[in-house]
This record gives sequence, structure tokens and C-alpha cells, in this order.
Amino acid sequence: MKVLLFHIGRDRYGLPLAGIVRVLPLLELKQLPLTPDYVAGLMDLHGKPVPVIDLSRLAGLPAAAAQFDTRIIIVDYGAPGGATHALGLLASQVRGIADIDPQQLEDSGVATVPFLGQVASDADGIVQLVELAQLLPPDVRALLFQDASTA
Repeated sequence: MKVLLFHIGRDRYGLPLAGIVRVLPLLELKQLPLTPDYVAGLMDLHGKPVPVIDLSRLAGLPAAAAQFDTRIIIVDYGAPGGATHALGLLASQVRGIADIDPQQLEDSGVATVPFLGQVASDADGIVQLVELAQLLPPDVRALLFQDASTA
């Protein structure tokens, strides 16, 4: 399985390429008042507003630093019920693509953060997968993605 490698704090994480639409440089974001601090803001993607989540803040760490290798990863976020929404993930130290053998993946044995999934080890240490389906709690999904039937 091919994954995009990045950091949350000083630890390495991977996001399967199958869920990634594109990777963009850091852009200026419009702030969204009255949202959790891990909602970094709203970006304009070809005229369409896309909410952006700061993965560092979501994990309880300081905000992702604006560095030359900080990126916004655009994913197709599949909400429960089948709706798909564009979602930006602010990630630090985006390092490129790695190949992880699915047979090497193991449960981490720790369930403190719902969106952190299985782990694998390589020569550089542990890589933990980000589980997109577990990324946002229901109340934040309701804030960021309006139901088309109520529009």
C-alpha cells in the first residue's frame, strides 16, 4: 500500500494514497469563528470552499508550523451515510510517498485518539496510519458539512 508520509509533532504518520485527491502548498485560510481550535479555516479550491483541519491540533499538540514542507492534503472525506466531501488536512514535514506492506501493519494497542490506526516499522522507526473515517466527530461534521437536503 502506498502512503503519503508526514509528521504530527515529531512522529511520522501515513495517509493511504487512495484517499488523497491532491497535495497543495500552504495557502492563506479564512478563519471560521466558533469552531474547535483544530479547524484551521476555509480555503478556496477552484471556487469551492473547503474546510481545513490542522492534524497537529487535532492530536492535542501545538498548531502545525508554517514551513516550506507544510502542505494541505485534499482528501475525499466519506461521512457516515455515504456523502463525500472535500476536506483539507494541514500536515507538517510532508516527506513523500512510501510503500508499506499491509502484512506488516499491526494494531497499535492504544486507543486514545480515534483517527490514529495501525502501525508499521521500517528503518526510520514507526509509521502510524491516519484513518479518515474516524477523523471528525459528529458535531464537527455537522458544523463543516451542511446536509444538501437542508440547503
